[in-house]
Amino acid sequence: MPRTASPHGDLADLYRDLHAHPELAFAEHRTARIVAERLRAAGYETAEGVGGTGVVGVLRNGDGPVVALRADMDALPVEEQTALPYASTARTTDGEGRPVPLMHACGHDMHVTCLLGAAAKLAADRASWRGTVLLVFQPAEEMGQGARAMIDDGLFERFGRPEAVLGQHVAPLPAGYLGLHPGPAFAASDSLRVVLHGRGGHGSRPEACVDPVVMAAATVMRLQGVVSREVAGTSTAVVTVGALHAGTKPNIIPDRAELLLSIRTFEPGVREGVLAAVERIVRAEAVSSGAPREPEIVRTESFPAVVNDPAACERTSAALTGALGAGRLVDPGPATGSEDVGVLAEAVGAPCVYWLLGGADPVAFASARTFEELADVARRQPSNHSPHFAPVVEPTLTTGITALTAAAREWLGQGEAPAAG
Repeated sequence: MPRTASPHGDLADLYRDLHAHPELAFAEHRTARIVAERLRAAGYETAEGVGGTGVVGVLRNGDGPVVALRADMDALPVEEQTALPYASTARTTDGEGRPVPLMHACGHDMHVTCLLGAAAKLAADRASWRGTVLLVFQPAEEMGQGARAMIDDGLFERFGRPEAVLGQHVAPLPAGYLGLHPGPAFAASDSLRVVLHGRGGHGSRPEACVDPVVMAAATVMRLQGVVSREVAGTSTAVVTVGALHAGTKPNIIPDRAELLLSIRTFEPGVREGVLAAVERIVRAEAVSSGAPREPEIVRTESFPAVVNDPAACERTSAALTGALGAGRLVDPGPATGSEDVGVLAEAVGAPCVYWLLGGADPVAFASARTFEELADVARRQPSNHSPHFAPVVEPTLTTGITALTAAAREWLGQGEAPAAG
């Protein structure tokens, strides 16, 4: 892909640099250092190491509201396959000591770059607003732990309690467009680790064993009925088995199998029901297989749905439309992806406004004439967490900077009117 020209040349280069140097959750040391250096250069009071590797920037500009803008910084253990000249070739070890590739497969590098761009614009034009800008560069969003870690480290006691929490997430919408949905906008997320215990032995004598591979296979297939048969058609849920690990050789029946599950829901009652159904099925399959031990079911990650405040969305939508022009803001409906940004807003009882930032090549959408056709094209684009996911630099970068700046100014106080004369 050719290098895309950008009116934000320095920031475009920064984005490419961040993309080429991804870091896992709570290991964003290089990214945090770059963020802190740029914030200080722009005149922000800057604190590092908040909640582990988080960075906070504060710009005080007279009396007025405190407004929080948030970007996440961590990457994923994904091997990049974009063939971009700035593609990541980085590798590291994960929390369990396993070697893994690294990629910004969810666009957090774009989030960081856009927020730094908005920070510079707000600092350079203090005459247009009053109040305090609170910038939150958060670690470990992919684990659902970064927001809580920063809160527990005194984020709001140390740096101020915001009247609104604003942010954005790049997505496979056409670059130059934004998507904002009032109400439940991103799903609650629960990740489970399930260990099924069998009785290992020789592959030639299955009658002397309890095969956890068969037990795991039956469990995976049975779990596919949870959403289709236990969740009402008017509700939404997703149950995904993202990993199944068992065995080492073809002629050895192992003594255990491990499943990793991801569950997404919007309604508390549906969430409780799906989690209960998963546990019931896992335990029932273990019993029916004659497992010698109860299965282990551990919730490894859990964070709530992101609920966009309707009145705050209406107020912010007007500012976004004013900055970007009519027709550039759409309602994409609720997304079954998950985010922990809502934890920040809930902690202070502030409205949350979190929108999607289009990052896909607009050329791919040129033939779309309706929202339905646009959505169909979007489904065919590489999605977040794909090894092929790569937002186009422009107009994604300019749109993201403009959106964050306009939303912040809407919630901040008005600057002093120029004196007559």
